[in-house]
Amino acid sequence: MAEKSVDVEVPITTAYNQWTQFEDFPEFMADVESVTQVDDRHLHWVVDVGGMRRSFDAEITEQHPEERIAWRSTGGTEQAGVVTFHKLDDNTTRVTLQMEMDPEGMAETVGEKAGLVSRAVGRDIKNFKEFIESRGVETGSWRGDIPREG
Repeated sequence: MAEKSVDVEVPITTAYNQWTQFEDFPEFMADVESVTQVDDRHLHWVVDVGGMRRSFDAEITEQHPEERIAWRSTGGTEQAGVVTFHKLDDNTTRVTLQMEMDPEGMAETVGEKAGLVSRAVGRDIKNFKEFIESRGVETGSWRGDIPREG
């Protein structure tokens, strides 16, 4: 599992609201070609990691405004993640991203050992910081709550 944090100079509401805009992920996640939000809980991802293009479906397993969003793949590429939001002050938020991806095939196994996922998470969280700070406002929001099942 890879975990990275970044402090963004926007209020927690702005940071959280932007993260709910999954279809904007390609704006700051270099390996993500597209994310389509099917409904409140389901997403379809197309990614290109190390030259390997994959698509998979994912389910949001837990979502609480201004606290956390968690997801996991439901088929294809094994991938899961959680992003949490911590208010540092009225205009600063710590965003922590954890992602786990099971490598498929030799190229991804070698890449994983070289820290491919960790580097991607670090790059993407920094890109999120630049994206949201340069805008200053979110592109949209979804304030629904999805309780963890089980």
